[in-house]
Amino acid sequence: MKIYIIAGEASGDLHGSNLIKALKHERPDLQCRGWGGDLMQAAGLDIVKHYRDLAFMGFIEVAKNICTILQNISYCKSDILQYAPDALVLIDYPGFNLRIAKWAKQKGIKVIYYISPQIWAWHTSRVHDIKRDVDKMLVILPFEPKFYQKYGVEATYVGHPLLDAIQQNPDDTTSDAERINAPIALLPGSRKQEIDKILKPMLEVTLDFPEEQFIIAAAPSLPLDTITRLLTSYPNVSISQGNTYQILRSAKAALIKSGTSTLETALIGTPQVVCYAGNPISYQIAKRLVDIKYISLVNLIADQPLVLELIQGELNRKNLRIGLQDLLNPERVRQIKKGYAEINHILGSGGASANAAKEILKSLER
Repeated sequence: MKIYIIAGEASGDLHGSNLIKALKHERPDLQCRGWGGDLMQAAGLDIVKHYRDLAFMGFIEVAKNICTILQNISYCKSDILQYAPDALVLIDYPGFNLRIAKWAKQKGIKVIYYISPQIWAWHTSRVHDIKRDVDKMLVILPFEPKFYQKYGVEATYVGHPLLDAIQQNPDDTTSDAERINAPIALLPGSRKQEIDKILKPMLEVTLDFPEEQFIIAAAPSLPLDTITRLLTSYPNVSISQGNTYQILRSAKAALIKSGTSTLETALIGTPQVVCYAGNPISYQIAKRLVDIKYISLVNLIADQPLVLELIQGELNRKNLRIGLQDLLNPERVRQIKKGYAEINHILGSGGASANAAKEILKSLER
């Protein structure tokens, strides 16, 4: 049995690697080829292209790199045809993967989508493309099946794979008493453009807390010299790579780029401020298309403004200082952790990777 898998981001690489492990646990003879990262390759993926070569975010950035993107799509199609898989498994990354899904359906290839694009937030019209092009939807947020049901799409909730990923790491969480002298974590994202837009104000606010130590949890895909050259003016900031969970567990607070990392931080239990900034034109376009109350998964799942969100122009040194001071208040920390506990309860006990693997294999055996 052969499966072709496509993940285009760091989070997709993480969840794709656990999915591959779960698939191979059920079917040791399974062959996997596709696009992903180091984690998927280590799990047994015959990797065709690394996600670091695919990371274009925002309308303007996509427009600037349209030729490269179209070349990647063409190359991907030809590689899938040559491999002739029994199924194509797509992991999030909608701009690329939905194009591939449409083409694959036309070619008679079974299409399984694991981790739904956030079309319930924007681009709701894409649900019609999914209904037409996707044979099986495997979703990871508890409210997603109800959303898809409105459009006549059957979606199976398998649980959230972050629970699996976090449970795989030793639980060396720092106690509240130990957190008094613990560092503050900075997670600016995994793309170069995120470093340019988000890390700068994060670094600036460290100057307002000279008695605190800050540590940047650098994504594995980022060259360290991209960040280290920025740190000469910030004496209380260090950098580490490849141990994000350990950093979050030992931190007293965190400044987090909006995305999957906000939910990771909540599940680990570290108080946070959520940060987002992008190309101004891309942001104005997105703002007119998005139909959600919150930008972070934490607040969306909690259905309340549990953590502070600083978006675009709000992401500045002054607001970060106020937000960070709030996170150093024990009463505020208790409120946040109470909300985190409710999020854990909503998401359940884990097992998403195993559940998804079983659903994929069941679909192939029909």
